[in-house]
Amino acid sequence: MLANFIKSENGVTAIEYGLIAALIAVAVIGAATALGQELSSQFSFISSKLAGTQAS
Repeated sequence: MLANFIKSENGVTAIEYGLIAALIAVAVIGAATALGQELSSQFSFISSKLAGTQAS
């Protein structure tokens, strides 16, 4: 019974899928953070340019 448990790869496969999902999550979070910072700077730039204009 112990030998069958050691030879079984079902748990290993689940762990591999978990690691892949975690890696994808880290990549998505990193991309969202970078994109968010870029968008924030763009909106700040546009806001500063609009603040200098006057309504006619």
